[in-house]
Amino acid sequence: MAGIRPNSCYRHFEMPYTRKSKYKSKAFIKAVPVKKISKFEFGDLKASFNCQVDLITKDPMQVRDNSLEAARTVVIRRLTETGKNYRLTVRVYPHHVLRENKMLTGAGADRMQTGMQLSFGRAIGLAARIKANQPIFSVRVDKADAKLARLALEGAVAKLPFKCAFVEKSYPIKG
Repeated sequence: MAGIRPNSCYRHFEMPYTRKSKYKSKAFIKAVPVKKISKFEFGDLKASFNCQVDLITKDPMQVRDNSLEAARTVVIRRLTETGKNYRLTVRVYPHHVLRENKMLTGAGADRMQTGMQLSFGRAIGLAARIKANQPIFSVRVDKADAKLARLALEGAVAKLPFKCAFVEKSYPIKG
């Protein structure tokens, strides 16, 4: 079985396909795949912190939900190893349905292809549409632990397919 296609196939914006209707004739997308991210907030949700570190993008693009999930697991693992109080928020939501028109190549595979006839494709995954300078992850911690939060977010940079920057805000932040 072949793996997933690389991000270079899906990173550029195209017309968003998100319409899923309970009436089959009105739905553009017949079946939406399950998103890989199940929770978007982690840590101590009731505590108040005085520092927030954001991971922001420098480029506009689409990011698949599995790369967001991989980055999130790295951040969670690094934050829980420190044993400090934190609150991690995933700030983007994968809603754009990615499609693929399967084409077989090789000897004897010419009978399976339909070419551009019926080329809308079937849904294969989800992606989040991200603008430039939009925060992706936010980690709220106490001011003394801001450096640990930044180190945790640096682990996520390797899992994401774009250039990132860090923004640190210090003020009383309510839960």
